[in-house]
Amino acid sequence: MIVIGELINSTRDVIKEKIEDRDKEYIQDIAMQQVDAGASYVDVNSGAFVWDEIEHLIWLVETVQEVTDVPLSLDSPNEEAIEKAAEIHKGIPMINSITAEKERYDKILPLVKEYDAKVVALCLSDEGMPETAEQRLKIADKLVTDLDNDGVPLENVFIDPIIKPISVDGKFGIQVLDTITGITDWNTDVHITCGLSNVSFGLPNRCLLNQAFLMMAMDRGLDSAIIDPLDEHMMKLVKAAEVLLNKDPYGQRYLKACRSGEMD
Repeated sequence: MIVIGELINSTRDVIKEKIEDRDKEYIQDIAMQQVDAGASYVDVNSGAFVWDEIEHLIWLVETVQEVTDVPLSLDSPNEEAIEKAAEIHKGIPMINSITAEKERYDKILPLVKEYDAKVVALCLSDEGMPETAEQRLKIADKLVTDLDNDGVPLENVFIDPIIKPISVDGKFGIQVLDTITGITDWNTDVHITCGLSNVSFGLPNRCLLNQAFLMMAMDRGLDSAIIDPLDEHMMKLVKAAEVLLNKDPYGQRYLKACRSGEMD
């Protein structure tokens, strides 16, 4: 499971405050906690700062990369912010995100190619937010085809089917699961990811719902997730599920975690 740590996001009040205060120690500590917990990427987002997002995103990239060489997910709706952050990022970044919307696609594609970046590809088109699994699969197919034709290696692409809260409509979770199954059946090199916590928005005991949904999604073929890696129970479940789904050869990672006490 490719874990993208979600905690350095300015939509969280405490993170927004720490960015404003330039509290390097706090931001670096949150970054390292996520890395130590198993994050493969650390997402950085300063989108809550509408007028000076670029300045804050550059500071986040510089601050986090002072303490870790784990690549960052540059998370912004602003292509200029992504461009400036990618310029100073050490190593190969992840860009979050590209869509099938023509304007967004045309602005983000050159950055993906210039930096040989991994890219989150949201199932969103000029027709709007998809409602059904069929609509999601149609957009995903277009994204995969276009990115492949434009020279982006498919192993660099992380399709995100966009999870919407089941508190709004109980079918939303099933639609995403069916989308994951459809993409998996294509048998391409693309990864499938999602912003997991969206599924439980507006409901109590969100951690429980997130954990249950992640297990269901992994069974369908999800191999990446934008999650809170400090949720110890969820990370244990991921390791257990990988063994059961034959994604951990001979249970090596699971056994190592057991021996170290991580699974206690």
